[in-house]
Amino acid sequence: MNKLSKKVLSILLISIFFLITLSACQGATSKESTNEKPNVITTTTMLADLASVIGGDDVNVEGLMGPGIDPHLYKASAGDVTKMQEANLIFYNGLHLEGKMGEIFENLESSGKLIVEIANGLPEDSLITLDDSDLHDPHVWFDVNLWKNAATVVKDGLIKLDESKKDAFEKRYEDYMAKLDELDLYVKNRSEELSEGQRVLITAHDAFGYFGKAYGFEVMGLQGISTASEAGTGDVRDLADFIVENKIKAVFVESSVPKKNIEALQEAVASRGFEVKIGGELFSDSLGSPDTEAGTYIGTVTSNIDTIVDALK
Repeated sequence: MNKLSKKVLSILLISIFFLITLSACQGATSKESTNEKPNVITTTTMLADLASVIGGDDVNVEGLMGPGIDPHLYKASAGDVTKMQEANLIFYNGLHLEGKMGEIFENLESSGKLIVEIANGLPEDSLITLDDSDLHDPHVWFDVNLWKNAATVVKDGLIKLDESKKDAFEKRYEDYMAKLDELDLYVKNRSEELSEGQRVLITAHDAFGYFGKAYGFEVMGLQGISTASEAGTGDVRDLADFIVENKIKAVFVESSVPKKNIEALQEAVASRGFEVKIGGELFSDSLGSPDTEAGTYIGTVTSNIDTIVDALK
């Protein structure tokens, strides 16, 4: 074999080796991307918990809003928008809870992003309609039975995202539904420790309508459904009169709402010669810190009903 032939053969062998190596690298990269978990973004802490429970180890879940964050007033940062653009699936509550993010969701959906509004999967006749409007109360998680519908929406959304994990999603969903049944019974049993006259829940804003409807409480809030509204002096005066007339033992502050309005209400009651205590802090628009009992949905609901009943008994 002459020198030219040897050179051609050498080049040919190097080329074949390069092609085999490149093919192997592409195969490894393809395998890694196939095994990469899909990213799921949620708005509220309640939805982050729900997606984490049902998604388990098969997805990466990140919530945009942390504990104590008020979703009514939340404005998405540029970083939040980037996370949603890069996500494989987005869950949001709807019913104008994330009032300042509506246009972002519309743009993402029109671009073909897989985005799921929880409210679309809830029975229309179970929603509370606000007075003199066609709007609905967005605080649906306070009725445990209604939140089971939300769990179904999340499960279906995850299956649509990854059909290959359907059995795993459905198994976790069924297990969680049984736990929600237990939670609903616990809330009912604790509520029955109070007489009908004792079941009056007064909070900073009107977030507990679904709770009151489901478990037999009269619910009153200083502010409206959204914390964007303001409590006026007339609201404080009227509610103070109601507390004195009905000898209400306790009112409650909320983790995601400033305490000043409830403290002003307490002072107004005191000026009428009656004492109403602050019965404790309730978790309304977010769950508690992850390292506490209230760091999960079940823990939050349990903490709330225990705080309410223990203060009003």
